[in-house]
Amino acid sequence: MTARSPQRIAALRRFNRFYTRQIGVLRRTYLDSGYALGELRVLYEIAHGDAPTATDIARALDFDPGYLSRMLRNFEQRRLIRRKTSPTDARQSHLALTAHGRRVFAPLERRTQLQAGAMLKKLSAAEQARLTAAMATIEDLIGRRPQPAALDQGYILRAPKPGDFGWMVARHAELYAKEYGWIAPFEGLCAQIVADFASDNDPQRERCWIAEMDGENVGCVMLVKESGDVARLRLLLVDPKARGLGLGARLTEEAICFARRAGYKKITLWTHSVLTAARHVYQQAGFKLMRTEKHRSWSKPVVSEHWDLQL
Repeated sequence: MTARSPQRIAALRRFNRFYTRQIGVLRRTYLDSGYALGELRVLYEIAHGDAPTATDIARALDFDPGYLSRMLRNFEQRRLIRRKTSPTDARQSHLALTAHGRRVFAPLERRTQLQAGAMLKKLSAAEQARLTAAMATIEDLIGRRPQPAALDQGYILRAPKPGDFGWMVARHAELYAKEYGWIAPFEGLCAQIVADFASDNDPQRERCWIAEMDGENVGCVMLVKESGDVARLRLLLVDPKARGLGLGARLTEEAICFARRAGYKKITLWTHSVLTAARHVYQQAGFKLMRTEKHRSWSKPVVSEHWDLQL
């Protein structure tokens, strides 16, 4: 079966028809709110964004600028939004909901939450976990930007499959023992990080990526929630057989792009001065070294480092 076989195309179109009907986007107004889905999406971006501009919203929603401009004028006439000229670019205006706009939007947001909750209520906890994992996979695969360099090098990035979390712990323990002499407590630390993610993660704000080459795992990284505005990069690893391909940079870039989409303002990470290849990846990605600490861990004297990236 080819990548663009009629059966696969038909399956994708069938899913699109099913889901658009399921969430009611084909109705004249969304959730009988009096607003079209596109209008509610724009109001959502304004309500939850950090004073976005029209350009920010058009880019985030892939909207035609002319169509968006007409919509925003309509919102202004209805006293839903206000504009404030950017202090750095007089051609741009920052958008915010008015007090009236917040009163209008709040019940619509609650109605959307209730709709999603009603869909989930029909499912068991295990089924809900399967559903959110499947949605995360769809978002990763369809929303992923083209990766020509990765494909040329023969590796792919994907979501974890059964057994991958165990591989992450084992491969970290094996490589760090061989290359740096770090012993059992380090493996325990990796196991705890992986266990915390595997048992309770938010697919909308936390992700794990596995790099695979010729059917074999060769790398990984995690992005987890530190706070509402801060994410933490964890467990970046590139197997020796895949080094020199730019895989560490590719994994880090994927995590950074996801963090921006998820609305984080900063990514932080903890590493060690001896991990020169990883440090180089972080520097190239724009991370800044914030502080260092000398201590003894895993049977070795080490210098730990804390790095931050402002998004």
